[in-house]
Amino acid sequence: MSDLLRELWLRGIAFNPAAPADVLIRLLDEAAGEAGLLMCEGRALPEAVIEAALRHPAMRIRRALACNRHVDPARLVPLASDPSGLVRAQLAGGTRHQPRWVRPLPDDILVTFLTARDGGEDGRVTEWEIVGELWSSRQVPASFPRDMAGHDHPALRLYAAHQWLSLTSAQRRALLDDPDPAVREAARKGSRQLDPEAVEAALPSPGSRNRWFVLGTCALSPAVVEQCFADDEVHPLARNRHTPADALARLSRHPDAEIRRLVAIRPDLGPEAASELRQDPDEDVRMRARLQPSICTWAEFQAVQTVVEHGPDCTCPITEPATEPSPDWYATCAASGEPVLRRVAASWPGLPAELVGTLALDDDEEVRIRLACHHPLAPPHLLLDVFVTRPAHRPHLLTLSAFPRTGRTHLIGHPDPEVRTLAAADPTLPEPPLEDPDDAVRRAAAANPNVTPETLDTILTNPRTAEGAAANPSLPVPRMHALLDHCLNGAATPPTAARR
Repeated sequence: MSDLLRELWLRGIAFNPAAPADVLIRLLDEAAGEAGLLMCEGRALPEAVIEAALRHPAMRIRRALACNRHVDPARLVPLASDPSGLVRAQLAGGTRHQPRWVRPLPDDILVTFLTARDGGEDGRVTEWEIVGELWSSRQVPASFPRDMAGHDHPALRLYAAHQWLSLTSAQRRALLDDPDPAVREAARKGSRQLDPEAVEAALPSPGSRNRWFVLGTCALSPAVVEQCFADDEVHPLARNRHTPADALARLSRHPDAEIRRLVAIRPDLGPEAASELRQDPDEDVRMRARLQPSICTWAEFQAVQTVVEHGPDCTCPITEPATEPSPDWYATCAASGEPVLRRVAASWPGLPAELVGTLALDDDEEVRIRLACHHPLAPPHLLLDVFVTRPAHRPHLLTLSAFPRTGRTHLIGHPDPEVRTLAAADPTLPEPPLEDPDDAVRRAAAANPNVTPETLDTILTNPRTAEGAAANPSLPVPRMHALLDHCLNGAATPPTAARR
């Protein structure tokens, strides 16, 4: 057996959907090399395999499991206090290839990270570096600061105080009177963000890293606003929810169309300015201004802003918003004559089934694309259509449970090899294309359960198809064990064991 075949068989078995737990657990052996790591990271795992990986003595196995987006994160709670800081950091940082649906970590894990006193026994990272990984991973739900504002542990109230703009007025008042001095100090500093005079007194100098954040989020004094206009530093003002009405009116007449676009859909834009922008020479400004009467809250503004600032091939992470518009508002958007508002409705996963059916047939392609990518009830035929026509969305669509596993055979002659790969995996395909010139198509064809036992025997020993054959769910379990005996222990592999 060549080293190449050994690697291909191990990798194929690691992703064989029919491989039972006792087969997969054998791949946790160090002799399985990269195959065990790829398995722990890249596929759904039986409970017994998860348990074995959680308790595995090799840090690399536990670290790979920490990346697994297919495993319920509640099962990964032990890794938040793993002896190795690298394992903890991996869990905090999320999967290596971040999916579009960013799955929030459970509170148990977040609390463990935020109250940790060290970064693990191996001393490879600090607790603060782990928390830094957590912030950048987007795995903290937007509601978490509010949930922690009244927590018994002062470290969690301190965290909430640092997220001042996310808190309710009552929570802010409570933190300002917190019994812990560090929490009170953080709350006092946070409260300055809504104090225009305090912001002016501590305004970062031009070019400072935090200046854009301050100008774009904090309450600003008239003097600071005037200075922004004088220095033509108005872009953050156009995004700032605290920008006063008179400044908004000036921004609506700014010579830069990008500034007018940012202002045009704000819910606090005055009627006179909104009316002027509906006559703007820039088409995009006019379109946004037409939407403005439909936007009455900042949650609605954010939902629309997310759509208008991104095109049909946007693959930005999909995360939980801090606040959501009402279901009635989304239903109104779904029936709107404005395509942008229908795109907004199609992006809401809670849209009722009857409206999903209507939007799945919408004349606007981006409505259909957004529905396919965001809604769990999007029809399978729509998911397949978007997969074929919009390559940017393919990795995401393949993760969706509603994505069709059959009905793809008509695509077997498609010029795009990614589309042929999809067709080659269809279990209803009479003759999987084992001789396709593309490697991925051949792998998918070799893994097709329609391959006969006799053919499976043959393609297992061909490097062009061996990996797919080892991943074929029709491969008998005794044959899987025999291949592993051969790969891990050097035992002989029965030549006809693939036959039923």
